[in-house]
Amino acid sequence: MNKKHGAHLTLFATSLLFGANYWIAKGLMPEYFQPLQVIFLRVLGAMMLFWLLQLFTLKEKVKRKDLMLIAFSSALGVAVNQIMFFEGLSLTTPVDTSIIHSSSPLLVLVFAALITREKLTLTKLSGILMGAAGTVLLVTYGEEISFNADSFRGDIFILINISAYSMYLVLIKPVMARYKPVTVMKWVFLFGFLCVLPFSVWRIPDIDWQNVDTFGLFSLLYVIIGTTFLAYLLTIHALRYVEASIAGFYIYLQPIFAAIIGIWLFNEVLTIHKIVAAALVFAGVYVVNSKPSKTKLKAKK
Repeated sequence: MNKKHGAHLTLFATSLLFGANYWIAKGLMPEYFQPLQVIFLRVLGAMMLFWLLQLFTLKEKVKRKDLMLIAFSSALGVAVNQIMFFEGLSLTTPVDTSIIHSSSPLLVLVFAALITREKLTLTKLSGILMGAAGTVLLVTYGEEISFNADSFRGDIFILINISAYSMYLVLIKPVMARYKPVTVMKWVFLFGFLCVLPFSVWRIPDIDWQNVDTFGLFSLLYVIIGTTFLAYLLTIHALRYVEASIAGFYIYLQPIFAAIIGIWLFNEVLTIHKIVAAALVFAGVYVVNSKPSKTKLKAKK
């Protein structure tokens, strides 16, 4: 397996981790924790894990200008992303959240085109639109979308959340060409923790740890280790070998995995529209990753 194929495999695994997170993170609030409490524990735990992992890897000195870029990227990819996601998820519906998240690959393409001049091809755009169609079909078919005051505010938070994460993917990619993933991530989460600290630390004394049973503890550990430590590490590793727009596209797989988990564990019904939606998403993945034919390449010369 070459490095590019391995990068796609890690992005696939990351989508699976995040797909399960729709169920697990929602189950944490408000029965066990409030959004800002989850954010504090999540970012603190991930930061400690990355700095601990750094002790067993090669030490690298990061240039000051790169530290400044990492600090700005972490403010978007960790602080704004996490705060807006959990606050938004606590106010809006999973349907609204999934629809808004499906715009991430388009946002990544726009940011990549504006910031890093990444080439936007018709093939890539058509694949992304195909994946978007599958995702929207999956999460909207037979559902009623609510736009009451709280839900609308939550939708705005989720839009900010996914916009911040999409720009983070674009900004952090150049740094990956110069440093190892662990080196970058330890600084990303250090700066991210410093950003979320003033907003979340005051809510920690309110946690009722006696109310946190085995399920609640397992769910919290999954959010910290699975969808933060492992998912961010896998994503940052993949960005060394694939374009930011490709990494952003794999977000389309998250609702598919969420639906599969729902059918398997929560008695969700497998309907024809879910099968069609999955086919559209995976077809979109194929189109985005397909290379131009030799005939087209010769025609461009």
